[in-house]
Amino acid sequence: MHRAYICSPLGGNVSANIENAKRYARYALECGMAPFIPHFYALILNDDNEEGRNLGMLAGLSMLWVCDAVWVFGNEITEGMKTEIRFAEKLNIKVRYISENDLRKSEVKNDKVKKN
Repeated sequence: MHRAYICSPLGGNVSANIENAKRYARYALECGMAPFIPHFYALILNDDNEEGRNLGMLAGLSMLWVCDAVWVFGNEITEGMKTEIRFAEKLNIKVRYISENDLRKSEVKNDKVKKN
């Protein structure tokens, strides 16, 4: 299974953004990819603390080396996401942008399959 690094906003409303990351990970799985979700680090580190945030970013970036693609979600590209995208590009890792519309189509399709 190929690995997709889930790149999406975290800061601000961290709990809502972690829920979104779960949704994005489910989408990746449904597309046949094994998702790597760096948002996990926010559950064990303090994202509001510069030291904790930097440690989490560094840990996440270190995992890019083993990912086959970076999948970018959300309507905004944060500074942290820009760092992840630039690093992926330096590593020649494919970056794919996935719209909210793509997600909704997948969710509607999966809801229909579950009901049948």
